[in-house]
Amino acid sequence: MANHKSALKRIRSNRVRRMRNRYYAKTMRNAIKSFRHLEDKEEAAKQLPKIVSLIDKNAKRSVIHKNKAANLKSKLTKKLNALG
Repeated sequence: MANHKSALKRIRSNRVRRMRNRYYAKTMRNAIKSFRHLEDKEEAAKQLPKIVSLIDKNAKRSVIHKNKAANLKSKLTKKLNALG
């Protein structure tokens, strides 16, 4: 167990940040999963900007790496273009 007040505070703040990051990451993953199941191109075209925004925000917050964000956006855009 921690011996200093600052270490105790770090433990508390790390727990809060971890839970917040888990929420952001899970929300993004659920949105991506629902996008991948779409079959309608118009609906997918409406959803893509919102999902890209979620991905960019998570990259900015360092929840995910910026290269992972770029890869996800690329894959989702390819999925949209492949829909007929």
